[in-house]
Amino acid sequence: MDVLIKIKDREGTVHELQAPTDMAMNIMELCKAYELPVEGTCGGMAMCASCQCYVLNDVQLPEMGDDEEAMLSEAFYVKSNSRLGCQIPITEDLEGLELELAPEN
Repeated sequence: MDVLIKIKDREGTVHELQAPTDMAMNIMELCKAYELPVEGTCGGMAMCASCQCYVLNDVQLPEMGDDEEAMLSEAFYVKSNSRLGCQIPITEDLEGLELELAPEN
């Protein structure tokens, strides 16, 4: 099953993406698959914050882990709704999620 996720890029364009729930992907990988400007330099290990995004609506996300919290404490442009895309697995619970890519560091 696919879920619909809306991602606003750094130019303000909103992309409506179909995200497969059966491929063990995360938000960073989804952005890269659709060629959105997300680096993912560390390969999804929560060590670079290049996939930082802002959660724009109230969708239930997994709890933030210690590694993600530590990385966000050192990153630029962090807001109260910041998350690392690599730490958000794509599941059916994400249907309707709206995100905005954080500015590049």
